[in-house]
Amino acid sequence: MIKLLLVDDHAVLRDGLRNIFELEDDITVVGEAVSGEDAIEKVKTCQPDVVLMDINMPKKNGVEVTGILKKQYPGIKVLVLTMHSHDEFFMAAIREGADGYLLKDAPSNQVIEAIRTVARGESVIHPSMTKKLLSFHQQNQQEQVQDSSLTEREREVLMCLVEGLSNKEIAERLFISDKTVKIHVSKIFKKFDVKSRSQVVIYAVQKQLVPMPPAN
Repeated sequence: MIKLLLVDDHAVLRDGLRNIFELEDDITVVGEAVSGEDAIEKVKTCQPDVVLMDINMPKKNGVEVTGILKKQYPGIKVLVLTMHSHDEFFMAAIREGADGYLLKDAPSNQVIEAIRTVARGESVIHPSMTKKLLSFHQQNQQEQVQDSSLTEREREVLMCLVEGLSNKEIAERLFISDKTVKIHVSKIFKKFDVKSRSQVVIYAVQKQLVPMPPAN
C-alpha cells in the first residue's frame, strides 16, 4: 500500500484528489497539508511514502519544502503537481530532489500511475516539460556535458536522450548503428544507476549536466 500525503492550499483540489485516490486499492491518503510548513510537520506524523506537492503555497513554497524533505527523509518520494510550466520551477524542483514533475492539466489516470512510478523508485516528467528542456538545450548546444565518468560518445548520446530522441534517431544523428546506441544507453544507465530515460533526464538536471534556463 502506497501511503500518500496531499500538499496543496486549495481544499477543493485536495478533496477531489482524495476522492480519486480512494478508488485505488494500492493508494491510501494518510494526510493533507495546506502550506509548506504544514507539509513538513505532517510528514513527521504521517510518514508517507509519497508526497504529492504543489509549488505555489504560503510561507514555504513547494520547491523549498521538497529540498527540506529530501534532506531530512532521503527515502521519501516527492511528486510535484503544479500549474507552473515555467522552466525555472521545473529545473529548481528537480535539483532539489523531486522525483517527478506533472502539470495539473494531466489526466487523473496519469497522476495515479505517476504516484505508483515514483513509489517504485522511478521518475516521471510531464511531456511538455521535457519539450521545454529540449528547446532550451537546442539553444545552448555549445555548452557540453561535463562528467568525467562518461566517454565523449556517451556524452553525445546523453544529450540526445535529454532531447528525447529515440534510439533510431540517435543512430541517425551520430551515424552509428542502433545496436551501438543501445550499448551506450545501457552504459549510461549503469553509470548513473537509473532504469529509465526520465531518470536520465532528471539525473542530468540534478547534476547540472545541462544548462539552467534563466528566470523568466
